[in-house]
Amino acid sequence: MTSPELAEEVLDDLTLLRARDPRGLLPAVAGAGAQVRETTRLTQEAGLSRVTSAGRPRGLVVIGRREGAVAGELLRALLGPATPVTVDVVPGPDLPVWMGPSDIAVIATRTGAGRYAVTPAYEAARRGVAVVGIGAEDAPLHAACASSRAPYVALPPTRVRHATLWSLLTPMLLLAAELGLVGAEVADTEQVAAALDEVAADCGPARESFVNPAKTLALELLDALPVIAAEGPLAGAAAGRVADQLATLAGLPVAAFRLPDQRVALRTVLAGPLATSAGQDDFFRDRTDDVGRRLRLITVRDAHAAEHDGDERVPRSAGEAMGEVLRIAEAHNVPVSALAATEPGRHPRLARLARQLAVADFGAVYLALALDHERALQP
Repeated sequence: MTSPELAEEVLDDLTLLRARDPRGLLPAVAGAGAQVRETTRLTQEAGLSRVTSAGRPRGLVVIGRREGAVAGELLRALLGPATPVTVDVVPGPDLPVWMGPSDIAVIATRTGAGRYAVTPAYEAARRGVAVVGIGAEDAPLHAACASSRAPYVALPPTRVRHATLWSLLTPMLLLAAELGLVGAEVADTEQVAAALDEVAADCGPARESFVNPAKTLALELLDALPVIAAEGPLAGAAAGRVADQLATLAGLPVAAFRLPDQRVALRTVLAGPLATSAGQDDFFRDRTDDVGRRLRLITVRDAHAAEHDGDERVPRSAGEAMGEVLRIAEAHNVPVSALAATEPGRHPRLARLARQLAVADFGAVYLALALDHERALQP
């Protein structure tokens, strides 16, 4: 296991970071705000009115995997159960059997290639389903959309694998806004871009570890077994992204629990055999004596989900459940990492979520570079 001291030296050495980052993950993550602005322009140029002019659809289906699926889940959670449109996320290549001319399919993929992306486009055209494509320029999906005169958001070739979430989510937000499913203030992509820029300034590689929230997170996860507590459905969708990034980039297994639904399971884990025993929570201990990884709670917050939802369960809100979970973690010496905590009201809901996801993305990349995991995976 890499020691915190050695890892901190790596994270504060810009030359070594560049050498360990052959795919350019750090610049890609740092450019998330620019991605949102550029993709907003590309979406406007694509002409979504070709699918929105017919009015509100019966159903909206997102076809995507990994980042495309995460973007779809975030959109579904943002719209919430009160939305008048059915929202589904499927991996492809098959479309749901119920889809027809009154529905819209959004095919979201960084590459715009592969059977799971191209086959749904042709099948949707055969059924008369409206299509919005998102993918690389001159990709097979681009040709499939062009053949049916469907709008296509052509992403530049500079998009990097594992760092394209906002390029896939931005067109979905703008589509939802044009369909009247969310207000313009909710889908304000400039506010999201500004929030991502703030995190990039705070978490960039030139910022030392002791003042860099993402480098601090990476150091905290060096010997940790992360457990994510997500405050409500939107935070739950974001938690899936955090878990996937830590697993894919740093090889770290992560368990995620959505509150208040999975409160009982999470409190049992925090009070279970993997929790730190009293008196052993010493940062300066000799880690050669550690038996294995120790639990660390990561919180993904959503103040919007803190209100009572009217259910009969106790606690009756995600906010109350989060408070209970934090008390249990403290009682059992489980350390907590709060992602980009901000005062309620300082940022809009989606911008607050964007800040948390950006810190987590930076943290996963830093952890991978500290472990030299990126170069180890190169052919």
